[in-house]
Amino acid sequence: MTNKDAFNEAKKFIPGGVNSPVRAFKSVNAVPIVIQKGDGSYLYDVEGKKYIDFIQSWGPLIFGHCDKDIQNAISSALSYGISYGAPSLNETTLAKIVCDKFKNIDKIRFVSSGTEATMSAIRVARGYAKKDGLIKFEGCYHGHSDALLVKAGSGATTYLHASSAGVPENTVKDTHLAIYNDLQSVENIFKTQSIGAVIIEPIAGNMGLVPAKKEFLQGLRKLCDEYKAVLIFDEVMSGFRASEFGSLPYHGVLADMITFGKVIGGGMNVAAFGGKNEIMDCLSPNGAVYQAGTLSGNPLAMAAGIASIKKINENPEIYKRLETMANNLVNGFKQAGAKYGVDIQINVRGSMFGFFFNKNEVLNYDDALKSDTKMYALFHQAMLNKGVYLAPSQFETGFICTTMTDEDIEFAVNAANEAFKEITK
Repeated sequence: MTNKDAFNEAKKFIPGGVNSPVRAFKSVNAVPIVIQKGDGSYLYDVEGKKYIDFIQSWGPLIFGHCDKDIQNAISSALSYGISYGAPSLNETTLAKIVCDKFKNIDKIRFVSSGTEATMSAIRVARGYAKKDGLIKFEGCYHGHSDALLVKAGSGATTYLHASSAGVPENTVKDTHLAIYNDLQSVENIFKTQSIGAVIIEPIAGNMGLVPAKKEFLQGLRKLCDEYKAVLIFDEVMSGFRASEFGSLPYHGVLADMITFGKVIGGGMNVAAFGGKNEIMDCLSPNGAVYQAGTLSGNPLAMAAGIASIKKINENPEIYKRLETMANNLVNGFKQAGAKYGVDIQINVRGSMFGFFFNKNEVLNYDDALKSDTKMYALFHQAMLNKGVYLAPSQFETGFICTTMTDEDIEFAVNAANEAFKEITK
């Protein structure tokens, strides 16, 4: 079976043939590869072709595909049951591991997706602050709950929609948009609106990789304190990915709440939101803010998360190596592009990387939208043909995993040189 055959079959039964829009490869004008298996740094499609995987399931696989420690933990938990719908010891174990890592997190609650985590964190923050207004930033994606699908980056940007059909205007009337890395835009909203919460990706990963400036986050912290709003850092992507402490080493700002995901599930469907006692105790059954989930704290997912974070805690030095490889990769891309007159802007945060086909530095959503998406599509297809699997959108982030080698990075950089030679003829 070819990838095209497999995709056409999927389209008969699944909307667009995919269960998450960016997988359809529309923004890169290509047929998606359909995966047969993963192994370490690599993916294999249904045609048997091998690719270096710089997506790693969009972040959670920091130790690569089929990590034996994580798989063994899941297998062991599986022998006791798939789901309980009741408390288990592993929930407390993983909660303690995460809370011990972050001094601004006293308590945490597990959910099954990043969308649930951010949606729930905002609900708790509003309940605690007793104010309905929410500030989010153009280009930041916090999942697909209705109130957040306004200039949401990621797939919404890929398909040129600033929001989504089916979202009632009344649902987003309390959502106020600010400009990423522009403190004045935030202050202007605070001066005219009653704001209960501010949510931001301190390392934006859904308009491409765009880190927030340290001074900007410091100013955001001061504004939230002044106006008594809850500051939420969405670290679903950057938590345990940018560093063992997420984005914190890059700015030193303590948020009131943090959302987690990706790595804390070790590849399984786990996310979480946490904060100080006085905020988290607003949650039912202690408080009036309701949130629930049958599969929250799933025993298999908890086991995978415990194994994943334990490996990080035992090997914190991995981030230095991963960051070196990420820098070598994108610098290699930049140098390869320069040979053929192609401008590339690059960013790296730990094991996360991003690059834009853009003449100017990308600091916010509008800057990102000025990138050359046609060039990205050509580059993506050329790289895929050479066995390098990059995100199928200019507006996504790439990831390095521990099983990658210097030879893998060299292979990808050489492929980039060949790709630019081909597409700039």
